[in-house]
Amino acid sequence: MSAFRKSGSVLVVLYYVGSFHVLFGYNVSREEQHHLSLNRKWTIQNSNGSLSLPAEVPGCVHSALLKQGFIKDLYFRFNDVAYRWIALDNWTYTTTFSASTDLRTKQRVQMVFEGVDTVASISLNGVVVGKTDNMFRRYDFSVGQVLREWENVVTVRLLSPVVYASERSHSSYSVPPDCPPPVQKGECHVNFIRKAQSSFSWDWGPSFPTLGLWKGVRLEAFDVLRLIHLSTVPVYNSSLSQWVVKVDVLVDVVEETKVQVNLSLMELSSEQTFTVVFPSGQSKNTLLLHVNTSNQVKLWWPSGHGEQHSYHLSVRGTMLEGTAVLRTDAQVYFRTVELVQEPIAGSPGLSFYFRVNKKPIFLKGSNWIPAHALQDLVSPADVRKLLQSSVDANMNALRVWGGGVYEQDLFYSLCDEMGIMIWQDFMFACAMYPTEPDFIETVREEVVQQVRRLKSHPSVIVWSGNNENEAALATDWFGIPVAQQPRYHRDYVTLYVDNIRAIVQKEDGSRPFLVSSPTNGAESQQEGWVAHDPYDVHYGDTHYYSYSHDCWDWTALPRTRFASEYGFQSWPSFSTLQKVSVSEDWSYGSNFSSHRQHHQSGNQQMLQQAGLHYQLPASADPLKRYKDTLYITQVMQAQCVKVQTEFYRRSQSEVIEGKGHTMGALYWQLNDIWQGPSWSSIGRYCYRMSWSSIGRYCYRMSWSSIGRYCYRMSWSSIGRYCYRMSWSSIGRYCYRMSWSSIGRYCYRMSWSSIGRYCYRMSWSSIGRYCYRMSWFSIGRYCYRMSWSSIGRYCYRMSWSSIGRYCYRMSWSSIGRYCYRMSWSSIEFGGKWKMLHYFAKDFFSPVVPVGFEDQGSLVVYAVSDLSHDLQLRTVVSVYEWSSLDPVCTVTSGFVLVEGGSAEVVHKQPITALLAGCGRGSCTRLTCLLTFHLEDVNSQQGPINHLFLSSPKNAQGMLRPNTTAEVQQDEMGGYTVTLQSSAVAAFVWLDVGDVPGRFSTNGFLMVTRNRTVTFNPWGPTSTQQLAQALTVTSLRDVY
Repeated sequence: MSAFRKSGSVLVVLYYVGSFHVLFGYNVSREEQHHLSLNRKWTIQNSNGSLSLPAEVPGCVHSALLKQGFIKDLYFRFNDVAYRWIALDNWTYTTTFSASTDLRTKQRVQMVFEGVDTVASISLNGVVVGKTDNMFRRYDFSVGQVLREWENVVTVRLLSPVVYASERSHSSYSVPPDCPPPVQKGECHVNFIRKAQSSFSWDWGPSFPTLGLWKGVRLEAFDVLRLIHLSTVPVYNSSLSQWVVKVDVLVDVVEETKVQVNLSLMELSSEQTFTVVFPSGQSKNTLLLHVNTSNQVKLWWPSGHGEQHSYHLSVRGTMLEGTAVLRTDAQVYFRTVELVQEPIAGSPGLSFYFRVNKKPIFLKGSNWIPAHALQDLVSPADVRKLLQSSVDANMNALRVWGGGVYEQDLFYSLCDEMGIMIWQDFMFACAMYPTEPDFIETVREEVVQQVRRLKSHPSVIVWSGNNENEAALATDWFGIPVAQQPRYHRDYVTLYVDNIRAIVQKEDGSRPFLVSSPTNGAESQQEGWVAHDPYDVHYGDTHYYSYSHDCWDWTALPRTRFASEYGFQSWPSFSTLQKVSVSEDWSYGSNFSSHRQHHQSGNQQMLQQAGLHYQLPASADPLKRYKDTLYITQVMQAQCVKVQTEFYRRSQSEVIEGKGHTMGALYWQLNDIWQGPSWSSIGRYCYRMSWSSIGRYCYRMSWSSIGRYCYRMSWSSIGRYCYRMSWSSIGRYCYRMSWSSIGRYCYRMSWSSIGRYCYRMSWSSIGRYCYRMSWFSIGRYCYRMSWSSIGRYCYRMSWSSIGRYCYRMSWSSIGRYCYRMSWSSIEFGGKWKMLHYFAKDFFSPVVPVGFEDQGSLVVYAVSDLSHDLQLRTVVSVYEWSSLDPVCTVTSGFVLVEGGSAEVVHKQPITALLAGCGRGSCTRLTCLLTFHLEDVNSQQGPINHLFLSSPKNAQGMLRPNTTAEVQQDEMGGYTVTLQSSAVAAFVWLDVGDVPGRFSTNGFLMVTRNRTVTFNPWGPTSTQQLAQALTVTSLRDVY
């Protein structure tokens, strides 16, 4: 449903609809339906047959090559570039199976592919049974007539996603962007293929365009019917004060069949039986189960606002003669959700907030990206760890970002259990998209399937059509000529409004739908779906990034209705980077550091931002300086995001100059896809990189060893990477060069087949890209020589020339572009960054927020609680040089209503310092801590405010911190710290020991402090003590 304005007023659309989750799988009686899993060992082969190896399903080509030892860790050093050849080749999956008589004699047999990545032709026993073109769809193919009694052969021929996308891009008009910024080292035209958009590269991750059977494969055989999908949405009828569970049953029926379907919620004394006539073929049938009003329904609540209650639903179906044909069980969660967009007193525009079970909820959380470039390597433990870390940091919401994947079922099930609300994007991001009929058709089916799969989850509270595409169109990211812009506007409306929105409203009227993020919401609709200014803080949600202004200056921040993206970058810890690097990489200016950087001047930006307030690392030991630099970027990130998040939280209850009433803060981003840094300029560090240096990063290899390094990379894949190149002309330039040696590396591949992949690009044109180097001259040097000797003559050839012939990308220019990078608070592998520890405090249910406004200290009390509190503020003043407080000031009690932010203390800083002790405190010598308390105890964490930049602080001493590790009676571990001075940003690190501390990155103003460590695996006191390092701000200079 949608909100729209009439006659100057705004209609608030209320989504009083609940949600349901299927806990168990779908089943029919064993006599009726037969399943045969094909999740077994398959064989994969590349296009020329030079590679053939076992592969697991679910899985992908990359993971198969990795598991079989053909390639090494994809994330190690520069392997993201070295392994590009994999996605440039075609691959074939093959398996065999035997079909039992029972299976073959069923009336109907379907081969079900839960997920094919991506473009494929599927054959059974040599007969093509179907084709695929969408990673996000399930495909069912009828195979009953093709089955054989004995061995059956399944063949899945996958096309290179890179080549396919390139060929599809030759449409009647350009659909930008053509290619990612060169700094991303990615592939082009990802918007033309329905797969994870980030798989072709993004500014926070590598380019690994996967191919494979990434979800399960099976046969389903039946005589009467099979259940394809079942979903339910509990709807609350306010006029009758009754819940009605809307059950959608999607079945495939051999011939028209009458079935008695029984729905039962025994805990709520609710049961109904329906006589349903299922027509032949696939059909969706809707049943309404009215919940007995004599029972009190327990609701599902977001984390921090109540429990996540559920009920057991039983679904049974029998034919009239008594044969059981349907049996499944599920968990049902009841909740309502509304997106409220209505006028705000004293402000232009509209509100933008969510009400769950009629209660306004401030969304606190982050943005979720794919947890790994290879989805089959994301384990259930990985998903649970990340989501548990979210809840442990007091988050109640995550936004599933639109450039990745619709997450696996387990993700949404755990969010249901943990009370994590999900803002669900559809998978379109930062691009225009084609609207050709076949593209629209596959997108429509994608949306239907995903909405049906996910709408039963109470955790999903809003659909969003895309990430940033309204903003891209409105603010002309791609430089589209004015005369052509109406065409792209029409395409935008066609895809997201006429198709995606229409389908969502038909399939699920239970949740709000937003066409984009950021968006002006109802106002964007009034403006024809593309607002003049999608970043208008008076409407909708906003994305805000600024790396040049002082992040401590809260006055420059947008007082928005809802902040769905914002953030600052940092590097991960040394222990995380160490796994994918070698000692020569461990400097801030190394080739590795530049290679992992995906934004111009990113490393410099981080240090410039940090340098505004902190002394930069200055150790004479290069390794210590590198580790200290990683630390200082995390300090900068944590403090910057803290300032911005606290600003949004304290803005929820006020409107200033027409702005405010902020009701959501989702920072970018929760997790990392690899061990990546933040943004930097690669040009400065890789300019004029010679072939000899390539040899060093490729382990000093010669051309003859490239085959081994690339693990039998076929020339056919090189050909496709070089696009439209005629290999037949090589002979003329190479003057009888020994092709036999090439044959050894190419595994006797037919050169004629190379021509087909290389599309007639002449080698002479390569010369133009390679600094006009004539391949003819190479031919003279290469006369009868093997490729291994080319390395000697090409010793000084720069990578920039290679880059330009490969998509005209100069390595020296790789630092010029990119807009965002990895701003995660959790490192790849699950280790918490300093930001995530800070998030635990700034997302606390009750938190004091302090800042300086026109010379005065202002402290807000922010509360997410349902009940009111009487709170006062306790402010302590410390000198940097002493652990004894100079003075403590306590305010009077103030009423703080539940779900609000209230000023509880305001005092001129000069007066505070002058009246403190002997008046010896100044802004440079002193700092403040403050906390909230009621009549009984402290409420929320202790917060702090620096009165000057720490780099200007006077009296800051080295704390000489010591630590003692002990095991407690419960088997946990404690770290007792002793400090001789005030210590800022105290950071405890235990290297590779998995686990997290109870707090970290904190301000230590006491002589002793005890921190607990929660290990995620076996460890010991000795191991922790040996691994533990303690760093504070004064230790890095």
